[in-house]
Amino acid sequence: MGFWPSQVLLTAVKFQLFTLLAPLPLSASEIKQTLDLHATDRHVYDWLDALTGLGFLQRSGLLENALYSNSTDTNIFLDRNKPSYIGGILELANRRLYNSWGRLDAAMLTGQLQDQDMAGKGHSFTEVYATPEKLKEFLDAMSGINMANFKAFAGKFDFSPYKTLTDAGGAGGQLSITIAGQQSHMTCTTFDLPIVEALAAENIQRSGMTEKVKAASGDFFTGTIPAADVIVMANILHDWDEEKKLHLIQKAYDTLPSNGVFAAIEHVIDDQRAKKVFGMMMSLNMLLQTGKGFDYTFSDFQSWAYAVGFTRTELLPLTDKSSAVLAYKS
Repeated sequence: MGFWPSQVLLTAVKFQLFTLLAPLPLSASEIKQTLDLHATDRHVYDWLDALTGLGFLQRSGLLENALYSNSTDTNIFLDRNKPSYIGGILELANRRLYNSWGRLDAAMLTGQLQDQDMAGKGHSFTEVYATPEKLKEFLDAMSGINMANFKAFAGKFDFSPYKTLTDAGGAGGQLSITIAGQQSHMTCTTFDLPIVEALAAENIQRSGMTEKVKAASGDFFTGTIPAADVIVMANILHDWDEEKKLHLIQKAYDTLPSNGVFAAIEHVIDDQRAKKVFGMMMSLNMLLQTGKGFDYTFSDFQSWAYAVGFTRTELLPLTDKSSAVLAYKS
């Protein structure tokens, strides 16, 4: 019944409850009035107290005498007005992923994607980027799911032999901004489709990193990836079937100089396929969202990297659910 607490939280994010509570505690009646809720008082208490029991809210008093406030974590990460906000992935989960996961049975029977935004349109990120609203939703989601991974990669990977980095499929530029902020000798390029470039440039300007980070645009399938000592793809390879994965890894290999390195940041599945359950569920999410994409093990990555010419590989754990798989060019 894991979808029960998920929906309790996702509904709160959709209503921006944690942003509402960031300035000061409120009673249930004040929350009900502000959010224009028409459920009974008892059900509003149930919802808010469930959020409290799950650790997302703090409460003093009981029922009509209760005051609700954010927990420490929700105050940091789920207040939309803070730069630390990671709720974009939860907003995407509420609007798109939750409904498509309700059709996992259909996906298993048919092998077809179940995301209604993409139904009948194939696999095309130009469709995801079709409107400013969809684009912002997607970029916010990518920032939300990747921020901890980016910070870990910036701190754990040894950047000392390298000077330049390209993040291919860099979305809003957060990886490049994070690395430039933690590795002062690095200059970075965030590279994505043309529609994304202006938004990435705004993020770079806002971060104060314009001298260390730049935005560039193109198509990494048909065009050229900007040259750099390090090429990164974060949650990119899992979007595609094996043929396209190999194509992208080959593109990275051909672009890199001698002694360059390719890094893919993903929810890598353990080789015994027993412990990294989130990676397997992410792979099912790729079935639901794309029909063809899948997540993979380090052994899978090694076989692809060696096939295109890389001579050494490495697994770098980042967070409990994600890793960077590295391929070195001699």
